[in-house]
Amino acid sequence: MTPAQLTAADAARRIRAGELSCEDLARDCVARIALRDGALNAWTHHDADQAIEQARLLDRASGPRGPLHGIPVGVKDVIDTADMPTRYGSPIYRDYQPRADAACVSAARNAGALMLGKTATTEFASTHPAATRNPHKLDHSPGGSSSGSAAAVADCMVPLAFGTQTGGSIIRPAAFCGVVGYKPSFNLINRAGLKFSAESLDTIGLFGRSVEDVALFAHAVSGQAMPRFDTPIPLRIGLHRTPHWLQASAPARATLEQAAKTLGSAGAQVRDIEFGPEFAALYAAQILIMNYEAARATAWEARAHRDLLSADFAGRMDRGMAVPHDQYQTALAQADVCREKFAAATAGVDLLLTLSAIGEAPAGLASTGDSLFNRIWTLLGVPCVHLPAGSGPQGLPMGVQVVGRRTDDVATLHGARWIESVLANSGSRPA
Repeated sequence: MTPAQLTAADAARRIRAGELSCEDLARDCVARIALRDGALNAWTHHDADQAIEQARLLDRASGPRGPLHGIPVGVKDVIDTADMPTRYGSPIYRDYQPRADAACVSAARNAGALMLGKTATTEFASTHPAATRNPHKLDHSPGGSSSGSAAAVADCMVPLAFGTQTGGSIIRPAAFCGVVGYKPSFNLINRAGLKFSAESLDTIGLFGRSVEDVALFAHAVSGQAMPRFDTPIPLRIGLHRTPHWLQASAPARATLEQAAKTLGSAGAQVRDIEFGPEFAALYAAQILIMNYEAARATAWEARAHRDLLSADFAGRMDRGMAVPHDQYQTALAQADVCREKFAAATAGVDLLLTLSAIGEAPAGLASTGDSLFNRIWTLLGVPCVHLPAGSGPQGLPMGVQVVGRRTDDVATLHGARWIESVLANSGSRPA
């Protein structure tokens, strides 16, 4: 196994033990990018010399700077960086250089991480695709909007990457690319320095190749405690098919149901769980809120540089501006009601197990896929973790989504780690 193929947690242990240098890890990631990114287009900015010099400085440090000492990180290109351009997926910002790092980038640097470069995003983290391709099949979508982050982690170009989610922009690309994606509880990771799409929804999240990776990353950038993965936990799991069950592909449904059976055989208590009709209204409410807020967040770009917007983004912003304020307020109120009812709706279970995506990554690059099975959780502000679980009929990754209660992220990650280990031991997780 080469250094670039290590999980972040394993690489961090080896660096602390003196078994791996920061420079060797950085050089291997840089070599992987040079070999593969001409086909994948996962990166919008990458300076190999700068990355290696950062690694040398970390190797010369008197001791570890923090839990991510020497670990390369990709930064989604809607998150500001003081030493790299930030373009937000738009030609409007082709020459833009922020003067300051975003809060999450500063926190990662303070923890010893090495910022390897900027990863591709859809236009303003919306739906117009980036040029990134799926590392498993280049003619398939990697998902979006965190396209480059998911693809770069999946292809072993970098062990960790920042993403953001407004609808399904962490969980869906993680599912399509076959990596672990973690959307924390709303605002767990400070959002200063993020170019907002929808301010009441946008959540900074994380990509890695294991649950331990994203837990370590979250610990480093938010101060959240590391789960005690060495302690056993009794798990009560609610299998939630959602009202849109039949819109998922047959292989996606089979993957979820097989995972539930496997977990039940491993000792978890698994039972079906459904929500009341008020929750079904949240799928449409999330789209309305997202479009309303995004249109106003990019009002300057739409007025001053409309000719540089894609046609689909401009049309979506026009539709968002046309949403009446009272409809927006009604949608916010619906979300508030359901947030208050969520604990009662999930009483008797510790976690939900549900779909991450409609199916395998779609063919072609014209669409990043449907966020149907992600939107409600983003609106509720609850933590979500995508776990790979086998592959579909086209040979592309499949998986499941673990959902916890808001602010209960440590327990959610703890449970997700147990689920990850059970699925891996059953042979349902791809190598």
